[in-house]
Amino acid sequence: MTIRPPVSDWSTDWDYLDERWQQDPYPIWDELRAKCPVAHTERYLGVYLPTRYEDVKAVAYDTEHFSSRRVIVRAERPELSAPSPAPPITSDPPAHKPAKQMLLPFFTPDAIRKLEPATRATCNELIDRFVGEQRIDAAQSYSRHIPVRVITHMLGIPESDNDQFIVWLHQLLELGVTDQAQVRLASQEMREYFERHIERIGKEGGDNLISELLAIRQDGQPLSMPYLLGVLQLLLLAGIDTTWSAIGACLWHLAKFPEDRRRLVAEPGLMPLAIEEFLRAYAPVTMAREVVKETVIGGCPIKPGNMLLLSFPAANRDPGVFADADKVILDRRENRHLAFGIGIHRCVGSNLARMEMTVAIEEFLKRIPDFALDPTGEVSWSQGPVRGPRTLRLLLR
Repeated sequence: MTIRPPVSDWSTDWDYLDERWQQDPYPIWDELRAKCPVAHTERYLGVYLPTRYEDVKAVAYDTEHFSSRRVIVRAERPELSAPSPAPPITSDPPAHKPAKQMLLPFFTPDAIRKLEPATRATCNELIDRFVGEQRIDAAQSYSRHIPVRVITHMLGIPESDNDQFIVWLHQLLELGVTDQAQVRLASQEMREYFERHIERIGKEGGDNLISELLAIRQDGQPLSMPYLLGVLQLLLLAGIDTTWSAIGACLWHLAKFPEDRRRLVAEPGLMPLAIEEFLRAYAPVTMAREVVKETVIGGCPIKPGNMLLLSFPAANRDPGVFADADKVILDRRENRHLAFGIGIHRCVGSNLARMEMTVAIEEFLKRIPDFALDPTGEVSWSQGPVRGPRTLRLLLR
C-alpha cells in the first residue's frame, strides 16, 4: 500500500484520499470557503476545487470551458481514443442530449412507482435476517443489498453476482484512483460480463432494461456494442454505489442523533423533507470535469490541462445558501441542494434513488425504531468520488 504524504495546506495541496477528508471532510470545506474558495493541488496532475455553491453551479452549467469526458479525478489521465465510455455522464454536447433522452423513460416517477412494492419486500426480507440480533453491520447487511436488488431486476442480470459487483466498485471508484491497472482489469471484466448477458437476453428476450436498449434504433441502426456496454456499466455502478452510500449515511445519522430518529418515528409524515435534508447534508457523489478552455471561477483563473473536482457535497454545506448549513434540520423547507447535480448532467436516476432511500429508512424504522452506533465498532467510510459508510456497526435495542 502506497503511503501518501499528509496534507499540510488544504488550499494549495488538498488530497481527497487523505484520511481526514475521508472521515470528516466538512471542516476542510468550511476552512476553504473562508480562506480560499477555489483551492488547487498539484496532486493528480493538477486539480481545482471550488467549495462555494455558486461556483460549483457555474461550472456545472459551463460546457464550453469544462468537459465531462473524464468524471473521476485519478492519478493518471490516459488518452481517450474512443467515444464517451459511459454515456450520458461522460458525454458533452451535442452527444449528451440524445444519450440522456434515451434513458429518461426508464426513470420517470411512474416507472419508479412500479418498483416500490418489490423494494419494500426486499427491505423487509433483509430485516428479517437480523431483526432479533443485538449487533449488526447495517452497511453490509442492509444498505448495500437494496440497490443491488433493484438495479439487477431492472437490467435483467443475476442478483447473485452481488459480490462481484462490489469488487468492481472498489476497483473502479477507490483503488482505481491511484492504480490504473485496477481500472483496466475491472473494465475488461465488466465488458465481458455484460457481453454474455447481452447475448443471452438478445436470444431469450425478456421484460428488462437490456432488452429495451437492444430494441432502440438510432438513425435506423442498433446501439453499437461499445456504446451499449458503456451505458450498462454506468447504470450498474451508479445504481449501486450512490444509493448504498446514501442509505448508509441516513442510518448513521439516525444512530448518532437519537432525537432525530425519535422524531422521524413519531412523525413519519416528515420523511419526504427528511430525505431531502439527508441528501443535502450527506450528498454522496463528487464528480469531476476536465478544463478545456481558460476561464475564471470565483475570481480564480482556471487553466486548461487541469481537472476540476465538482464537489456537490461541499456546495450543499455553503452557509451563504443554507441557513445552519452544518446542521441537519429534518423539516427544512427551502432546500435547493445539489446532491443529484445540476445542469445537463443532473442525475437521471434521482427518482429511483429517492424511492430507495425513502423505502429503506421507512421500513427500518418501522421494524427497528431504537438503535445506536455500536461503541465497540468503528464506522469506516469509502474514499474517492463516492462517500458513504462501508462498515456501520449498530446496536439494535
